[in-house]
Amino acid sequence: MNIQQLEYIVAVDNRRHFAKAAEACHVSQPTLSMMIQKLEEELDVILFDRSKHPVEPTIIGNRVIEQARISLRSFNRIKEIVDNERETVKGAFTLGVIPTIAPYLVPELLRKRQTLFSEVELILKEYPTRRIVEEISAGTLDGGLLAGPLRHPEIVEHPIYYEQFYAYVSKEDVYKDKEIDLDCIDINQVWLLENVHCLRGQIERLCRMKKQSGENNSSVRYEAGSIDTLINIVDCNYGMTVIPEMSAMGLSEDRQGNLRKFKNLTAVREVSLVVGKEYVRKNMLNAVAEIIRQSVPKPMMDASLKEYLVEL
Repeated sequence: MNIQQLEYIVAVDNRRHFAKAAEACHVSQPTLSMMIQKLEEELDVILFDRSKHPVEPTIIGNRVIEQARISLRSFNRIKEIVDNERETVKGAFTLGVIPTIAPYLVPELLRKRQTLFSEVELILKEYPTRRIVEEISAGTLDGGLLAGPLRHPEIVEHPIYYEQFYAYVSKEDVYKDKEIDLDCIDINQVWLLENVHCLRGQIERLCRMKKQSGENNSSVRYEAGSIDTLINIVDCNYGMTVIPEMSAMGLSEDRQGNLRKFKNLTAVREVSLVVGKEYVRKNMLNAVAEIIRQSVPKPMMDASLKEYLVEL
């Protein structure tokens, strides 16, 4: 048994396909298959059910792969510890970014990375919160940029910035005042993201929907997959939605007129850089955090805004 074999079985589990796993490991498929078969012969177990498509681990295979992930993380940590002591800031950092942040921040992150830490390879993947947490735990992501606090026992959160929530309203509807009184809105006319997005939960809390969730009288129920879709729906129909500050900042001048603050209420979400609790590349973590800070408007990094945090 060797490290290479452990890497191969983890790669197959991640991709559920031998050819794709071989491509990810930069070897031929026959080489990868042969190495896995040798490991199975050595352990005298079958790790993968090759009759299924996509391929699946066997019951014992799941247990072996789980331990392989732990072993690989420990093995890779040795070099990470040495690099950290040398104050080396170079190499790859794979960062998951939630969809309600990615469109507004990723372009600037890439630009700042080149200016600040050109030897850092920032690999960005757009995932919902749950998948980011799962992949950090599995070791396939180094960290995530998401809204919190999560208070997850295996995750360490480093708050970076706070962005306010704004109402975005239809021109054709009744929201003519400069401020929105949440106690007076028709909850059935608030458009939401689908349930995979953490922003949905924050909007529900903000609007007290869980307390006031009466019968929905709307003849149409639609859960959008993106903030842009929500905005387009409001523009073409009725009602309102709630969007974070960076999304509001990116609106056209014409759409800026549809933004409303909340009456007697400041509401924000906390955006954090998160890593696993055993992450040891402190210098790399600090570098990525600095890239994010340099990409965010300075007023959003005011820690006093935490007082107005809307929980997930």
